[in-house]
Parts: sequence; C-alpha cells; structure tokens
Amino acid sequence: MRISFLLHNAYGIGGTIRSTFNLAGALAEQHDVEIVSVLRHRSVPTMGVPPKVRLTPLVDLRATAPDTDIDDPRHARPARVFPRADGRHGQYSRLTDERIGRHLSALDADVVVGTRPGLNVHIARQAHRAAIRVGQEHLTLAGHGRRMRYEIRHRYRLLDALTTVTDADARTYRQFGVPGVRVEAIPNSVPAPRVDPADGTGRIVVAAGRLTPVKRYDVLVRAFAEVVAAYPQWQLRIFGSGDATGNEKANLSALTAELGLGDSVRLMGDADPLEAQWAKGSIAASASDRESFGMTIVEAMRCGLPVVSTDCPVGPREIIEDGVDGRLVRPGDHRAMAAALLELVRNDALRRRMGEAALKNAARFDPARVAERHLALYQDLLRRGPGRRTLSPVRETAHRARTGTINTAHTLRSTARPALKTCRAAA
Repeated sequence: MRISFLLHNAYGIGGTIRSTFNLAGALAEQHDVEIVSVLRHRSVPTMGVPPKVRLTPLVDLRATAPDTDIDDPRHARPARVFPRADGRHGQYSRLTDERIGRHLSALDADVVVGTRPGLNVHIARQAHRAAIRVGQEHLTLAGHGRRMRYEIRHRYRLLDALTTVTDADARTYRQFGVPGVRVEAIPNSVPAPRVDPADGTGRIVVAAGRLTPVKRYDVLVRAFAEVVAAYPQWQLRIFGSGDATGNEKANLSALTAELGLGDSVRLMGDADPLEAQWAKGSIAASASDRESFGMTIVEAMRCGLPVVSTDCPVGPREIIEDGVDGRLVRPGDHRAMAAALLELVRNDALRRRMGEAALKNAARFDPARVAERHLALYQDLLRRGPGRRTLSPVRETAHRARTGTINTAHTLRSTARPALKTCRAAA
C-alpha cells in the first residue's frame, strides 16, 4: 500500500510531528510511506526521519538555500484554499496553495492523510480522486472556533474518514455530524524507550510539555511545595520551553522563589529525546486544564512511571486507570494534586506497583499496535472505494456566502493584524 502524509512542518518539534513520525515509521515496515512537509525552515529535521520513510518539502523557507522560496511574491499573498479559520493561516499563501494543489492532484498513492484541519481541507478539495482521503484530528473539535467548525462541517464531507485520538472526541464529532464521513478513534503511539525503565528509587517528580498557561505548571509547583515541606529530599523537574516572550518561564521562576523552593523545583528546558529523563524519576505529573490526548503521559508510563494527572478533558482519563497505574485529580486543585503526589512519595511499594502497571498498560500505545488499527481502517476504505468527491454548485455558493458573513463578523470583533509569513517550528 502506498500511503502519503501531509504535514505542516516536519522539520520542527511538536506532538503532531512526533505522532506522525511514529505512525509513518511503523507503517513503513511493510508499506511504501512518504511524509510531505508543506514548509521547510532548516536543513535537517529536528526529530529525525523514520527509517524507510521518504520526506519531501514543498516550500523552502531557508534564507540561504539555493532554491529558497522566501522571496517568492506569491508567498506574500494570503492563501485561498487553506482556510482562514485555521490558526496557521498566516504561514500559508498562494504559493503553498499552488504547491499543495499540484502535489495532491498528481499524487500516486492509495491513501493520503492530512494532519491538521487546514490540510484536511486541502485533501478534501484537491487530492486525486482515486486516493482514499483520511483526515486526522490531533486536537479536539471543541478546541476549534466557530469559523473552523463551519469549514469542517462543509469540507470534511469530501473525506472518506476522520480519525481522532480519543473516544470522547470521536463521539463529539459524530454528534456534530459530517455526512458520509466515517469517524474512528485511534490513539497516538509512543515507541518503547531505548533505556531501562525507572526503578522507583529516584526522588524526582518529572513533568514535561510547553511552558504555556494551559499546562498549569503553577498548580503543580504549588502542589509540590506541600510535598517538599514533608519530604525535602524530593525534587520537581519540569522539561520544556515556552513562547518567544518567555513570560511563563519567568512567572514560574518567580512563583518558585516566592514559595521558597530553591533548587527543589528546576526548569530544565528542552530535552529530546526525553526518555532518559523520565527514567531518572519515580513519578510523572501533569496539571493541564485540557489535553487533546496526553503524549507525555504515555511517554512517562512507557518508562515505568505512575502518573498523577488532572482529570481534564479529554485524554488523561482514557490513558490512566485511576488507582492502578496513576491518579486522576480535579483540574486546578493544587491540594488534590499534592495529596496524590504525597500518596506515592510516602509509599515506596505502591509507587513501584503502579509503575509496573503503567509500564504494562502503556504497551497498548506501541506504534506497531496503533499502526495495525490505522491499516485496518485504510484497507476497509479501499475495499469500499472512494466516497463523494464534489459538492453541488448550490452548496458551494451557500458556503461562500455564509463564510463571508462569519469572516466579516469576526473582523468587526477583532483588531486587524497583518498576515504572519514567518515559519514556526511546531506542527
């Protein structure tokens, strides 16, 4: 089977990139797999390319590259096919519209897979008619604004299937209703670590992810202050970086100083791969207000760590079995988080038992197992044959009129900003 993934930027760092690489690498063991990166901003992908997987960029934004597209006048004009409602619209242009369209119309693949809403729209509108069209949702339907949800309802009906990373989001999509589109929940995958699992003796709690407000590291730091008060030998290590402003890192540093935690809480910056750092710890923690899945939770479990996580929408409750391989607590409640951490800190036997259960239970997220589920979906879709490939002129006209109304209303409520054409690293 020939399978082609369309990815925003395969050269950066991000959960969508990692999960796409994991899936593509597993599928490439038996199939012809390629990843097409719309944008390229560096010579070598930060996260590496899976063996046997071809990587092809469409638009080169390296200033020093011989065939750079950075000064192409078409890249200064806003995209028309890539929807304005997608948060990455500012990085897309008439040039990306043209390159993506040319690639998709000539694509000789059995299955073409999009990895974000704007790219799913491209596939719905432009992919070769004979190819099975599959969209992936790496976030959640609820996380998209009104304009994007309207675009999804209209355009996704030209897809053959949509995959979500949680059962909860699959149910939401089915209730939302996209006529004729099959919706399947298939989780992200995480490979087995290349290090020995944690042995439960390290006096370290590990957390990882971007330093953004939604991750609620402030809740975790306040909770850990209660842990340190009783067990001063323990340490909290937070891995990850924030946005260009660095505000969240500064806020967390100030909070750590205010609580007098000193070296008990350390902001470690980025580490890739992270598995060696997980293995040094004995407990993992996640205090997010929301998660579309929870890749770091699975990564920690695959290294043998029990995870204390907020029971936030929508991912953690589908990964952690409360009381067996981790604990689930109320979002935003630092005292509940502290109590769960202390339960594991003070009980060595419980900590080791939960860590062993985490290691065992997380095996279901192995790339080979997850790839089998994607492959079964692709094979079934191929047997059934492609679905709808065009929308009626009446429906298209109504959509354009409705979209114009929504966009005008949004513009009146927002401060106008110029389109951003710089290339960010994350997918």
